[in-house]
Amino acid sequence: MRFPTPLVPATLIKRYKRFLADVRFDDGAEITAHLANSGSMLGTSAPGSRVWLSRSDSPTRKLAWSWELVEIDGHLVGVNTAHPNRIAADAISAGLIPELAGYDRVRREVRYGSRNSRIDLLLEADGRPPCWVEVKNVHLKRGDWAEFPDAVTARGAKHLEELADQVRLGDRAVMLYLVQREDCTAFRPAADIDPTYAAGLKKAVGDGVETICYTCRMGLDGIDIGSPLPLHLEQTS
Repeated sequence: MRFPTPLVPATLIKRYKRFLADVRFDDGAEITAHLANSGSMLGTSAPGSRVWLSRSDSPTRKLAWSWELVEIDGHLVGVNTAHPNRIAADAISAGLIPELAGYDRVRREVRYGSRNSRIDLLLEADGRPPCWVEVKNVHLKRGDWAEFPDAVTARGAKHLEELADQVRLGDRAVMLYLVQREDCTAFRPAADIDPTYAAGLKKAVGDGVETICYTCRMGLDGIDIGSPLPLHLEQTS
């Protein structure tokens, strides 16, 4: 995934009301940017952080600027949760996720199940059961661990149940965690933040839902799929 325009650096003043961030450009100008992230952004939204923004010229947007990246301990971290679905879809189509290879059709935002939900990605191929893929953005790091979620997510727990429902119907279902950073060595659920989600993930895996985790290669020009990370369902110290 490439950014359509060059990113502009700034300094974070504050993040507030979930989707807003005040920043100061290097010339001293201050603006309010949109943040496509409903989580707590634990560890990624400290005032004074170096951030990078993209600009849109769309006349329908209330805020022209979007917060894309933040620098943490010398590493770029992606905070825009609108990107992982596209990154994953591009990587699957290019055969860069071997666990999800062999499908010649990738559809996004397909309605499924009995709860009027939409799956992030539906993979299809003649002669194979459909594969339902839910993509979760990960940017929380504690120690060397990439962790999800960074806030309680009832919606995320519901997605696990819906994936398990598809397995019971004879289909394949995958939870794909996409880590928008390169400085983690393994993934685990943040059980202390949301024990219900952690328990739901363990149950879903027992019910046949597959779990996959990949890092991303982060750059100021774009974000690409990186390397697989091992998953640990039990949180350890």
